[in-house]
Amino acid sequence: MTESAELEAARYLLSATAVRERSAMLFSRIENGSSEHFSFDPAAMPAIADRVAAVTRERYPDLAVPLHARFRHFESPGLDRFASLAAARAWSTPEEAARAMGDLAIVSVLLDAGAGPAWRYREAATGEVAGRSEGLALASFAMFAAGSFSAVPADPLRADAAALELVSAEEFASGFQITPDNPLEGAEGRRELLARLAEATRAAPDLFATEDDPRPGGLIDALAAEAEDGELPASAILDMVLEGLAPIWPSRLELGGIALGDAWRHPALGDGTPGSDIVPFHKLSTWLSLSLIEPLVIRGVDVVDLDALPGLAEYRNGGLFVDGGALRLREPQTAPLPVDHPLIVEWRAATVTLLDRLAPMVRERLDATPEALPLAAILEGGTWATGRLLAAEARPDRTPPIAIVSDGTVF
Repeated sequence: MTESAELEAARYLLSATAVRERSAMLFSRIENGSSEHFSFDPAAMPAIADRVAAVTRERYPDLAVPLHARFRHFESPGLDRFASLAAARAWSTPEEAARAMGDLAIVSVLLDAGAGPAWRYREAATGEVAGRSEGLALASFAMFAAGSFSAVPADPLRADAAALELVSAEEFASGFQITPDNPLEGAEGRRELLARLAEATRAAPDLFATEDDPRPGGLIDALAAEAEDGELPASAILDMVLEGLAPIWPSRLELGGIALGDAWRHPALGDGTPGSDIVPFHKLSTWLSLSLIEPLVIRGVDVVDLDALPGLAEYRNGGLFVDGGALRLREPQTAPLPVDHPLIVEWRAATVTLLDRLAPMVRERLDATPEALPLAAILEGGTWATGRLLAAEARPDRTPPIAIVSDGTVF
């Protein structure tokens, strides 16, 4: 195994193309009946498409569906929290506003892995109580608005390395309202991510440097510089996110000394070449890429070819296909499984592939074109919300159909 072969394999695995290709390779084992864990029933897909289309039309009657991005979680009926914050702050240039949006998006997405069923967050200003992804969004937004991630007292609405590396366990617990009666899964793993984010911004000044201390939102400037004639392919966002943020993930798989992030081995794959048994998903990185599109638009960049980004391999989208009957477990699972278990890797791979198969079916039902309803809008419309609805119908506690051990850094 040569170093150059490992490096070439690592570069491939850190790509949107690899997510789709390796997921399809693993899903083919389910489809042809070779999987030990799942079977596939294609006859269930039309009903799933019907339900997703109905949910999308109910949530967005005009079918003007926004992208599935973190900024959706800062909104609720009649309240756009970030817009209110921006109006009060009144940044002097679009570049400043976009950089702050990048700070918020990156920090909030990195803190978004599954919270567990017990944790809840109560928003002081509205009294709104939320769990899971929405609650994590409200908590991280409140900390951002309070200046918890800024080391510049005169400019609290930002995140920078100097502050991120100093967020204490007590401050994090207070911000996320963590108590013995309100436990947050993977809390320490999330706080450690902030410290590693600070390290990553300092280690890559070409990506994160600004006029002062490195900050996550500097990535917006770096991405804008890559635009040609004002256009930037969506895949270029993921490429840069993976390049700049790969070092922050806990020690997992590496090839040629390069950390692969959200990528996992599966025993049924592999031909002896470097990395051939590894399936990448890059779920948080892909969602972060989607969440950076709005800051880039504010910056004056038109992001194109959105469907080059794969679907999100997470438990709501994945639960849609299990609870909807398309993916069937061969044996019931009762104990939570770690994220590197072959069953979980197969489930996530199937999710990526089936989202691509579902998308044209949903568009057909809504009489929408791929341009009007890209995959990211179908996720928002969409698959994630329908997965949650099916979970609520199937289980009183609304948990996913397959339990996962979360360390706060993957789902």
